[in-house]
Amino acid sequence: MRILDVTLLDSLTEQARGNPRLRQNLNLHASYDDPSQRLLNAMEPDSYIRPHRHLVNPKPECFVGVRGKLALIIFDDQGGVENVYPFGPNDGTFGADLPPGIWHTVTCLEPGSVFFETKPGPFIPIDNKDMAPWAPPEGSFEAVRYLQQLVDLAKRKSGRWI
Repeated sequence: MRILDVTLLDSLTEQARGNPRLRQNLNLHASYDDPSQRLLNAMEPDSYIRPHRHLVNPKPECFVGVRGKLALIIFDDQGGVENVYPFGPNDGTFGADLPPGIWHTVTCLEPGSVFFETKPGPFIPIDNKDMAPWAPPEGSFEAVRYLQQLVDLAKRKSGRWI
């Protein structure tokens, strides 16, 4: 058993801040083979998750905001933004249940943000075919500018600038 409290979230946030990718997950499941993958994801602004989908190994995902403010961004097959869903525990929208095969990413809109994620196991890394060919790779120079465009769009959609 694991207790999920503010101390745990604070620790996870500090780890994310010290991680070059500015995010840190904490697996709540015992093994990558578990049939239910459950994890907490701490994210800081400027953390870039390359848009992707889960079509090669189709799995739904569920995201629930625990702290802070984030945005789920949905894309069409050409990389156009179809919708932006800001979410967090203090918003009218606190999460999303996403079917497999949809191009998406999550962006962080406030420091100290954490979300809970669950999806069916076992864990299988995302196939390269499921990484958006129209989005820059993580760590690239282009990714910095692309992420800023996504964050700006998400902040406008959330109705306030942070």
